[in-house]
Amino acid sequence: MNALIRQWSCAVLLLLCVACGGGDDDTGDDAGTGAPDGSVLPDGGTREDSGSQPGPDGGTQANPDGGATSADATVPGAITLPFPTLHHLTVEWAFSGDPNANGVVSVRYRPVGTGTWLQALPLRRIPAGDNEGFSWGARHSGSVFGLQPGTRYELELTLTDPDGGSTTRTETATTRAVPAPMASAPVKAVTPATFATVASGAQPGDILELGAGTYSAFDWSRSGTEGKPIVLRGTTGTIVTGPINLFNQSYVHFDRLTINGRVRFNGSKHFVLTRSTVNATTANGGDAVVTFLRAENAYIADNVVTGVTQWAEASLGVNGNNQGEGICVTGPGHVILNNRVTGFRDGISLMEDDAAVDQYSIDILNNDLIGNADDGVEADFCFHNCRIVGNRLTNNFIALSSQPSLGGPTYFVRNAAYNTVHIAFKLYRGSSGDVLLHNTVVKHGDGLGITAGKPVANLYSRNNLFIGGPGGSFNGYNSGNANGRVLHIPDLVTASANLDHDGFGTTSGNFTATWGGSALTGLSALRASTTEKNAVQVDLGVFAASVAYPAAPMTLYAAPDLRPRTGSAVENAGAPLANINDGFSGAAPDLGAYEVGAPLPVYGPRS
Repeated sequence: MNALIRQWSCAVLLLLCVACGGGDDDTGDDAGTGAPDGSVLPDGGTREDSGSQPGPDGGTQANPDGGATSADATVPGAITLPFPTLHHLTVEWAFSGDPNANGVVSVRYRPVGTGTWLQALPLRRIPAGDNEGFSWGARHSGSVFGLQPGTRYELELTLTDPDGGSTTRTETATTRAVPAPMASAPVKAVTPATFATVASGAQPGDILELGAGTYSAFDWSRSGTEGKPIVLRGTTGTIVTGPINLFNQSYVHFDRLTINGRVRFNGSKHFVLTRSTVNATTANGGDAVVTFLRAENAYIADNVVTGVTQWAEASLGVNGNNQGEGICVTGPGHVILNNRVTGFRDGISLMEDDAAVDQYSIDILNNDLIGNADDGVEADFCFHNCRIVGNRLTNNFIALSSQPSLGGPTYFVRNAAYNTVHIAFKLYRGSSGDVLLHNTVVKHGDGLGITAGKPVANLYSRNNLFIGGPGGSFNGYNSGNANGRVLHIPDLVTASANLDHDGFGTTSGNFTATWGGSALTGLSALRASTTEKNAVQVDLGVFAASVAYPAAPMTLYAAPDLRPRTGSAVENAGAPLANINDGFSGAAPDLGAYEVGAPLPVYGPRS
């Protein structure tokens, strides 16, 4: 996983669910507090305080680093690195001042003890705001991508504001290790007849090895400790009939189980579900793996999760004949990695509205999402730094949802979507701060259509590939107009939009676009009238394999190979993005989710 993300990355400066299932909730980021002396923060980061302070009259005073200040100066505040995950670090730097919005923060990083600094993306400037009952303060915010698990990193953050407040600070934080049983852990054999007795006496570090047989539903009420998890490990023929409830527990691992029914881990910390098969039933709303209350640092990886929703027109949409959340979480620090999730209302989702709590530092990586009747990935009510990276989405009503992003950044990076029926990106309910990098979309109707009805603000896009075609109507929802526009974002806030180096096309042969209130025809008009100065026009011929237009969206198509062809319009057409496409081949990065000639990632469970 890490090597794959690094393969995607390169150097440049760029400024840059209620239950889950279709809502919006606008909470501000959980800024937290740090130790002013640079001691370790509760969630693993450190902070060193320096920089300018508010003056007695409300303005700014002299910067300790020597820069002149003015009324337009930045006043740097606290830095936090909340909830490191296995492969990413979240960076939040609060600030005040800077009314002319010209302060920027560059980021370098390296493993502690090494000499070479690596460049990361600049932090995104997030103005203070509010939406859907949530509010957040002004900050520079972003992520460092593609890191090694269980490794301590040093970060150098440089704030530059020509009006004053410029300063450099260093931070350290450690990525989480891949969860594992305790070394030399005692293994306790279990049968269906002895399960209750052995479970009641389980101690931190124990491995309960479940022999073949059918186990009844149970409530789990024993916790492990850090480095000494309690592990329930299945063997061939182990079947558990759900539901399984695991409330307010810590360091409990489920591994290699077949579970028929729901697994619910409300309020738990460091819950692990790996290499298991979870078959949802019509009981419990058709849900499979869920926490409906704030949990922390779950690791859900390499599972096959199957629901009861059929791929049919009547199933489509939030009000369709569908049910169930495949994997649903709220709270910070979760990692949802390499799962195959099929046949739900929403494949992978966050909670919404007032049920959304501390939804930040969440990774949704390299999952295979198939035949989900509302959203493939519903990253709604992300407070900041949710990273939806490297997923494959085939035959989903909506591929990727962000309704709304609560200031951002909410990252969508190198996802590949085929046969999206309605829209590829649902940036609704006043979504602000979405970041789209290196995604490939081949869909029915408009290539990139976002009909939000509310402002789409602070949208950033680079190196994506969008191909559509003739549109239609499915269960009351339009996929786009009859000819298929290449771009249709009528609610785009153009003053804060920054889109460029994207590829657009349609099998209809036309090239029409809606950019905010402007209707445009032709690539030259798009380049002349928008930020897409380096956009390119594409068609299905850009792929190395033969890729058909998904003309019959209610077909369960096999996932096609969407890697680009040597010599196509997408080759070398992208912009370098530090820590995202380092190591590209050729003169420049290629558009879309893949580089020419690169191997396909592993989607779904790893062998």
